[in-house]
Amino acid sequence: MIFFPAIDLKEGACVRLRQGRLEEATLYNDDPAAQARAFAAAGCSWLHVVDLDGAFAGRPRNKVAVRAILAAVAIPVQLGGGIRDMHTIESWLAAGVKRVVLGTAALRDPTLVREACRRFPGRVAVAIDARQGKVASEGWLASSDVTARELALAFENAGVAAIIHTDIERDGALAGLNVEATAALARALSTPVVASGGVASLDDLAALKAHEKDGIAGVIVGRALYDGRLELAAALSLLVA
Repeated sequence: MIFFPAIDLKEGACVRLRQGRLEEATLYNDDPAAQARAFAAAGCSWLHVVDLDGAFAGRPRNKVAVRAILAAVAIPVQLGGGIRDMHTIESWLAAGVKRVVLGTAALRDPTLVREACRRFPGRVAVAIDARQGKVASEGWLASSDVTARELALAFENAGVAAIIHTDIERDGALAGLNVEATAALARALSTPVVASGGVASLDDLAALKAHEKDGIAGVIVGRALYDGRLELAAALSLLVA
């Protein structure tokens, strides 16, 4: 199972939000490239980077910081936030991003997702951010009547590399992963699922690891790492066992 440490970017700095609220941002590192190097040096095999300003604006807003991260590490980077057209997808992949993550675009423009998967096999993931089981978009500001399962199933045959499932109400809250919902989604799909939102301890990771056979391929962790609640070496040891 892949462990994805999260680097969320706001105004060029590494922050964490609570339930996606910009007004509840906590600054952890004003040098995202240094943070990326630290994660790589600790043995992480991937990075999960989000342009938070871009997610709200609908277009990339932290290009300098993302490019600094790409230049700082050799491990693959998956990037989400404000990626809503083919030009932006192409630009980031050409810049060195290994995998783009499409969230709002998956809900609003599924044709774009399918075309991107066709043109860039294995390099497109879909983020499904759910609040009480219903998909949210536009930086989590907008709600929909589409369920997480419905949206995920819509891309089953599109060639999506992974579905990233986030429980918004747990994100950044250290309330524990919604393991049951994530595992249920994974069992309904053939596409690998990456869990996100709420990891607070090794116990959360152990509970998730027990469902690896259901199709859970990875987990994204943010605040628990930055707050020191989760020891990175122990997490990596647990998940790769």
